[in-house]
Amino acid sequence: MMFDEDGRWFGAGRRGHGGRGRGSHGGGPFGGGPFGGPPWRGMRGLFEDRPPRADRGAVRYLVLDAISETPRHGYEIMAAIEAKSRGAYRPSPGVVYPTLQLLEELGHVRVTDKDDKKVYAITAAGTRDLEEHRDDVARFYEDSESVWDDRADEMFELGHLVRRLVRAYTRGARRGRLTRETAAKARAIFEETITKLEALLAER
Repeated sequence: MMFDEDGRWFGAGRRGHGGRGRGSHGGGPFGGGPFGGPPWRGMRGLFEDRPPRADRGAVRYLVLDAISETPRHGYEIMAAIEAKSRGAYRPSPGVVYPTLQLLEELGHVRVTDKDDKKVYAITAAGTRDLEEHRDDVARFYEDSESVWDDRADEMFELGHLVRRLVRAYTRGARRGRLTRETAAKARAIFEETITKLEALLAER
């Protein structure tokens, strides 16, 4: 599944639109659009039941890998991980920055200031640590890609349906049509749909 470190859902891009997907995007040994970007990235926050997330202790190797070829600042590291996983995973700032602090304390990264930003470069010790876990990093990215490659179109259509659902609800609310009576009916529709989906997925 494709979630960031806060449990928010990302999506892989739909095939046939610029390679990996509409917009910019397109588990593993570590655990495991807004619409208009990756097709169902805008679904983040709509799902409460989440698959396992990348283990915080293992994120250090994704971070080291992200800076193994060029120094980067924090958000560049997050973007690099997201890009390499093709939109499947993006660690949050609350995970990346403590990880960078740990790596600095271990002597695995070196920090410099550039344009009022901290830039992180891998050290020789960090390179050795990364090399010992290269297979894990590679496996993580391979799994991130393979999970959705054969289901991109299916998930794009699902994202489109969720988009329609949210749009219909919010449009009605903005136009003052969400009265007590209509809200009760909408809730009943949602609950019936959720019950049917839960029953359907429980059969799988």
